[in-house]
Amino acid sequence: MQRMFPDEKAAAAYLRAVCWPDGFECRRCGWQGHPYLFENRPTVLRCRKCQHDISLTSDTVMKDTRTPLLVWFWAAYLVTARTPGESALQIQRELGLRRCETAFQMLHKLRAAMVRPHIDRIGTHWPVEVDETYVGGKTRGQGRGIHHKAMVIGAVEVRTKTEKGGKRPMYAGRLRLRVIKDRGALALEAFIIGNVEPHSHIVADGWDGYDGLNALGYHHTPVVLGGDPQKTEEALPMIHLVFSSLKAWILGTHHGVSSRHLQAYLNEFIFRFNRRFHPMTAFNPLLGLAARAEAPTYEALYDGKWAHPNQDNHCL
Repeated sequence: MQRMFPDEKAAAAYLRAVCWPDGFECRRCGWQGHPYLFENRPTVLRCRKCQHDISLTSDTVMKDTRTPLLVWFWAAYLVTARTPGESALQIQRELGLRRCETAFQMLHKLRAAMVRPHIDRIGTHWPVEVDETYVGGKTRGQGRGIHHKAMVIGAVEVRTKTEKGGKRPMYAGRLRLRVIKDRGALALEAFIIGNVEPHSHIVADGWDGYDGLNALGYHHTPVVLGGDPQKTEEALPMIHLVFSSLKAWILGTHHGVSSRHLQAYLNEFIFRFNRRFHPMTAFNPLLGLAARAEAPTYEALYDGKWAHPNQDNHCL
């Protein structure tokens, strides 16, 4: 990182290449060519034809930012390359930011770019395990059966690889997660239709909310677990391994998250989980997505008007 981006000019040159991979094109008049560059304003470009000034960050998640590009780049690098991720407090300390709220907003803007606009569905060639779990929430003294946890549904590919000796150990492939309102068939089927390819083999528990999957074109194998933890581990090992890692990450790195922003943290977990074998290369796609994504404002994050990508509007 230090060799690639020694100063603000290097970061600006990289972002220009990301925003205009085929060369600069003026957003006002459409002129193509090499724009004017300013020595002391590396994030400003001037069209040589219409003389219009264009901010390099105007159509990115960094729109209207006063934070240097280098700080944004380091935040993107740290949150993608480090296995446990980064909390807002860690980013504030490591990058020398004055306020934790600045780091909090930066991370949420980057999380908004961690979801591709046209995300593909998983499955097809691999079986998919599907299950739900409760995340977060602490309840004391409010009676039995009352809690403030959020329900999360997950789907993960179960892949195998051939090793020496003919062994084919299993490992988790691509992952999808979403906060849902309840375990009703409507919520479960909507998630599966949006995230799993038709005709895929789905392994789930015997809950009647999954009974309609075969009629929707999926090959559903229900497994009656009866609340037995051992049967659960044997029948759905990959998705429960994912759930364990998710909860450990939320508690270990963030010490808990609010239900309002839980989907944003799930999006980050998915982004890093699906790139866990090549974490150092996740920085490039994140900046590529950040250059074309819509990000929340500070006010929208706190007044509840912002819906995080992948978020079910019924859960707001």
